[in-house]
Amino acid sequence: MGALDQWLWRQEYWLPPGITWEDMQGQEGGWYPRPRDLLVALPLALGFIALRFVFDRLVAVPLGRQLGVCDRTRVPVRLVPHLEAFYTRHSRQPTQNEILSLTKRSDLTQRQVETWFRHRRNQDRPSNTRKFREACWRFAFYMVAFTAGLAVMIDAPWLWDQRECWNGYPLQTITKAHYWYYMTELGFYWSLLLCVSVDIKRKDFKEQIVHHVSTISLLGFSYCSNYVRIGTLVMLLHDSADVLLESAKMFNYADWRKSCDVLFVIFTLVFLVTRLVVFPLKVIHTTLVLSMEVFSPFFGYYFFNVLLLVLQALHVFWAWFILRMFYKFIFRGKVGRDERSDEESGDDDDEEEEGEEEAECGWEKRKDALNGGLAVLTNLTNQRSSPSNRMPNSR
Repeated sequence: MGALDQWLWRQEYWLPPGITWEDMQGQEGGWYPRPRDLLVALPLALGFIALRFVFDRLVAVPLGRQLGVCDRTRVPVRLVPHLEAFYTRHSRQPTQNEILSLTKRSDLTQRQVETWFRHRRNQDRPSNTRKFREACWRFAFYMVAFTAGLAVMIDAPWLWDQRECWNGYPLQTITKAHYWYYMTELGFYWSLLLCVSVDIKRKDFKEQIVHHVSTISLLGFSYCSNYVRIGTLVMLLHDSADVLLESAKMFNYADWRKSCDVLFVIFTLVFLVTRLVVFPLKVIHTTLVLSMEVFSPFFGYYFFNVLLLVLQALHVFWAWFILRMFYKFIFRGKVGRDERSDEESGDDDDEEEEGEEEAECGWEKRKDALNGGLAVLTNLTNQRSSPSNRMPNSR
C-alpha cells in the first residue's frame, strides 16, 4: 500500500519539473491546494443526496403542481405470465421471430403481443413528475452554483485575461471562496455519479457516465496540480448553459410551450457559444499553448489536456442533438421531445405507435359506423324494391 501511495503521488506526475510537494506546502501567506483536501467532497456528495431527497418533496413536487405538471395516462396491461417473464428476463423489445414464438404459446395474435409489449414498456417509462423533479433539482443547483461562481470570479484577473492563469504557476494561492466553489462542484458531480443507477436512464447514458467520470477526474487532478484557475473557468462556462437547459426542461414537462421555446433558443445560442467557441478557443488554447510559456510539458500537462479534449468531444456530440432539435423547432414552430436525454433508450417510437394505433382504432370505429349506415340504407332500398312492398301501391 505504501509503494502504491508513493507511486500515485509522485511529484513528476502532478507538478511541473523542478517543483516538489514541499514547495507547495512550505509557502507562507496563502492557502495552497493539498490532495487530502479532496476528501471533503465525499461527505458533501452524501449531503447533496440527502438534500435532494428533501428538496424533491418540499420544493419540486409542490412547484410541479403549481406549474401544472401532469402525468400521462398509461394504458393498463393485463397480466400474461409468459410475456411478463420474457419482458423481465430477456428483452423489452423482442425480435420478430421471438414475437412469433410468444404468439404460439398464448391465445393472442401477433398484433396483440406487439401491443402488449408496447404498453408494458410505456408503463415503465418515467413520468413527467419524476422528470420534472430531476430537472428542478439540477436547475436549483446550477443556478446557485453559477450565481456564486460569478460572484467569486468577477474580480478574478484570469476571468478577463487567461494568461493570468499561469502567472506564478504552480505556486499560486487560492482563496477560501474558490476552495469551496471547487469542492461544492466536485461533491455535486460525485452525487450525480452515485445516483446514476436510480435516476432516469437516458439515451446518452454512457456519455453521461463518461462526462461525470471525466469531470470528477478533471476537478480532482486540476486541484492537486493547482490548475484551480483553469478549473474555475471550466465550471463557470458549463453552469451558464446548464441553467437554461434544465429550466427549459421544467417548462416543457409543465407544457408551457412558449416559455420552453424561448428558453430553448437562448440555451442553444449559449451552448454553442460557450462549448464550441469559448471553451476550445480560450480554455483549451490556454492549457495547450499559453501554459508552455511558463513550464515544460510533464505528465500532468498531457493528462489534463486529454480530459479537456474528452469534454470537448462530448460537447460536439451533444451539439449535434441540440442542432437537430433546433432544426425541428425552426420548421415545426415548437420544441419537440429532448432527443439528447429526456426519453429512455429504445422507447422513442412507442408514443408514435400508440398514436398510430389510436388513429387506426378511430378509423375502424368510423368504418364500422359507415358500414352500419350503409347496411341500413341497403335494407331500406331492398324493402322498397320488394314485391310485397309494391302491392299496396298497385291496389
